[in-house]
Amino acid sequence: MVNNFKQTMSAISYRACLWLAALGLAGNLPCHAAEEGAAQRASDASLAVVAAKPVAAEPKIYATVNGKAITVREYESAFASALRQKFYHGQIPEGQLPAVREEVKTRLVQRVLLLEEAKRRGIEGADKSVDDAIAGYDERYASSATWQQSRERMLPGLRAQLVEQNALKLVESAVKAVPEPSDREVRAYYEGHKELFTEPEKTRLSVILLGVDPSSPKEKWQSAREEAKALHERLLKGADFQEAARMHSSGKEAEQGGDLGYLHRGMLPEALQQRIDKFEIGAVAEPVDVLEGVAIFRLEERVPARLREFKDVILRARELTLRDRQSTAWTMFLDGLVAKADVRMVYQHAVEQKGPERP
Repeated sequence: MVNNFKQTMSAISYRACLWLAALGLAGNLPCHAAEEGAAQRASDASLAVVAAKPVAAEPKIYATVNGKAITVREYESAFASALRQKFYHGQIPEGQLPAVREEVKTRLVQRVLLLEEAKRRGIEGADKSVDDAIAGYDERYASSATWQQSRERMLPGLRAQLVEQNALKLVESAVKAVPEPSDREVRAYYEGHKELFTEPEKTRLSVILLGVDPSSPKEKWQSAREEAKALHERLLKGADFQEAARMHSSGKEAEQGGDLGYLHRGMLPEALQQRIDKFEIGAVAEPVDVLEGVAIFRLEERVPARLREFKDVILRARELTLRDRQSTAWTMFLDGLVAKADVRMVYQHAVEQKGPERP
């Protein structure tokens, strides 16, 4: 929940795009989800209510944070947004709703506290990036009648949301402005996280693929299996694998004699990888059904996993060390804000007893 932010405009554009979508203006605009940074994600809580119509009734309060109210409407909007992001329109796995609700509550609380912190630090989000973002929408929707008609009404809420987003980003940037790690710290990180600097095992394979369309009738699949069996027997008797691949394989690698090159663990389906793990180098394996047809594999080489030397990965190790320190600083900062906050749940029980509303 506490990863880095994207660039300012990426974060701002995503939320503004969602806000505009409520008025049918987003069109084909790619709303890339900037899911990095607790402050950024915390602010999702208020997106759906920026352009909402005013209501006469006094809003129900979900919680207060240092006296600042979070409404039930804000909570429900944030909850619906979280469901969309996590499950789209699919079935929600049983038992996962409590975790989603807790995550949403955390986001909402953190958002209030981070905005307080921005104010305490005198951080103003109204800078050139906000003006540039609005100018970008003006340019993008210049031919939109809806935008032209609604712009003046929409602009105050849109600008407020963009300013808020930028302030949250600036707070996170300030907290993550930690000193560069020393060489000793980088080395210690390398020694403690060797798995991050280890090249996985890789294998070099060759294949003869007798192609079969997945939707083909079983008779065609059976015919391919029989052809593969006969070819396998010829290979065992000494037929040249590369020549057979050039003649019979339907795969793109046929021109290279069936050579697939080096494949890292995880690049192949697990069931196939388990078979390959049992192969002997140079041996021709029995035919096996794959998605594209029937395949005959030969293992050419197996290269074991290898830890890269520190001198070869020092720049990467330094980057990861710094990132880890920034993440730790951000996590501790958020935990500290929450620990000192006066958080009072007002309407929690009633809200959480409601069934989930479909996004």
